[in-house]
Amino acid sequence: MHTIPISQPIETHTRQSSVALIARQAIVNAQGQVVGHELFNRSRNHAAHTAASDMMLALTALSHAGVDELMGETLIFVNCTHESLVEGHLNLLDPRRVILEIPPLGHTAAEEVKTRLPNLQALHERGFRLAFNQTVLESAYSAWLPLADFIKIDLSVLPADQVTVLVKYAKRQTEARLIAEKIETAAQQELLSGLGVQLFQGYWLSRPQLVEAHLQFPTQASIDHLMHLVRGAASHQDIANWVKQDAVLSFNLLRLLVTSGICPPDGPMSVEHAVSLLGHNRIGCWTELLQTFRVTSDFTPAPARSAVLCGRYMELLARAQQLPKIVCNQAFMVGLISQLGELLHISAPAISSLLHLPESVRDAVLQQAGYLGALLSLTQTLEFSEEAKVEHAALALRLTTHQLHEARSKAMEWAQVA
Repeated sequence: MHTIPISQPIETHTRQSSVALIARQAIVNAQGQVVGHELFNRSRNHAAHTAASDMMLALTALSHAGVDELMGETLIFVNCTHESLVEGHLNLLDPRRVILEIPPLGHTAAEEVKTRLPNLQALHERGFRLAFNQTVLESAYSAWLPLADFIKIDLSVLPADQVTVLVKYAKRQTEARLIAEKIETAAQQELLSGLGVQLFQGYWLSRPQLVEAHLQFPTQASIDHLMHLVRGAASHQDIANWVKQDAVLSFNLLRLLVTSGICPPDGPMSVEHAVSLLGHNRIGCWTELLQTFRVTSDFTPAPARSAVLCGRYMELLARAQQLPKIVCNQAFMVGLISQLGELLHISAPAISSLLHLPESVRDAVLQQAGYLGALLSLTQTLEFSEEAKVEHAALALRLTTHQLHEARSKAMEWAQVA
């Protein structure tokens, strides 16, 4: 999962993992089906609500290792600051999943509405759907109204007669879907249903639920050097080489590819492929967030070292056979992912699903199928079997004992450096 626990203050931590507390409140349709969740950061008060905390809340929810049990396939409504809307960090979010809740401007609305408009239009053009509260129906916000995909009607601040007038006006002036929020009684829901509102949120329907997001942290050294590479316009290969030396960083980056909404249908073919798809800008934005929150580990856990060792060993064996580069890169990914279960405390099938792995990698990890699966089987045989079985497995792959020992030695040296 992503590396920043939103339940912690912005200061340096030196643990290998932690738990973030995210509150979610359901948004339901007229049939009572959950269509989305609004997220709340229970560890921060209103004053601590910042552009960075907006983004980390969304990233944590989207990328933690239990994303399906947290959100399923529903929409995610995230409260934003106007500052967060102009940050490049939005490139890290999948606009198909995330609804941006845009706050009103207060007494400065008349002056700022036009100033903010181009950025809101750009977000809309990029595919983000925007939600506003009922103030967007005021004349001062008329330029924003065509951008509204959702309008929230807050029943806690409006009397019943005003709610009726406002809803009727909204249905005449906009095609936005209306959400009645802060519903606390059956009578309120019946009133809004009678007015044609079809989405509802409030204590009467669902109280916010706390969900634990288990987080894994890369080392501060990994983050710092990654930023150094990005700022120095290092090649994608150099960046990938560094990422591959940290199992947590590798997992987070592969997961980021998925949560950004740019993962190809067939999945990332390798860490190198993921780096290339994300590009310098997204990786730089992501790394800046990690540095901003300064939540890291001061050591590399043993399962992480085992994962990069296994990945590197398989990669070197594939190279020894002079196989195509893509096969060697995939061999690393198979070895790495096969060892992540102990580190992340989730099953191999769950990891495969989270990372949207290509079929060849998934089958190798889960079924030891194909060449990559046979190579993984050989690697595991080296750990647990006598020499005769090792030689037999190596022979089947046309590898010599010398190649096995040489690759093992180089992999252990590489992993120790990592």
